[in-house]
Amino acid sequence: MSSRKRSPLPLRLAKWGVFIGVTWRLRGTRWLRVWIFGLPLAGVATHLLYRHETWGWTRPWGGWNDLEILNPPGKLEQGEK
Repeated sequence: MSSRKRSPLPLRLAKWGVFIGVTWRLRGTRWLRVWIFGLPLAGVATHLLYRHETWGWTRPWGGWNDLEILNPPGKLEQGEK
């Protein structure tokens, strides 16, 4: 499965390079665990905040009968006769 909106390959490689480089530099220090567990937690928190602020979870995503709930059968859309 491939997405058309993914990041360019050089950017993805650079991000992995930075992540691995920082991990290598923190190896053997007490900050390694903070880096390994804190970075994913910060990413998930940012994702959840972004989804909440952009109404990502309050709009239909096309599954099950979400669209039918918003536009029940028999109810005409505005402009229809």
